[in-house]
Amino acid sequence: MEISEKLLCLFNADVEAEEDRFVVEVPRREVDTGAVEAGETYRVALISTDQEGTAEVEEASEPATAPDEPQPPVERGEIRYVEVEDLGKQGDGIARVERGYVIIVPDAEVGERVKIEITEVKSNFAVGEIIE
Repeated sequence: MEISEKLLCLFNADVEAEEDRFVVEVPRREVDTGAVEAGETYRVALISTDQEGTAEVEEASEPATAPDEPQPPVERGEIRYVEVEDLGKQGDGIARVERGYVIIVPDAEVGERVKIEITEVKSNFAVGEIIE
């Protein structure tokens, strides 16, 4: 899948039916961090959760968490914009996404909003490298 460089944010959301329309909610953090602004018009792309050809990759990766445990909200290779909120003990940037899930961002400073690629995913944290 090719991702446009114009991508402002990427998140998971449910599509909800409301009378004569459907609604996709944008997480507040995307507005709070400046990725999008209320009242503006944006192009929206919907990507199916049914991904063909991923079975081989999943088999080669680490064992998945138990079905009753929440899954990490990110995937290896995913591109995201994140805001670094804190520094870890070793000086790496710390960003938080859905459900407070931590992404460690080496060479990032507090307050930076950076474009990252997720390079490693664990059940309780991920590592992302700055790509812009």
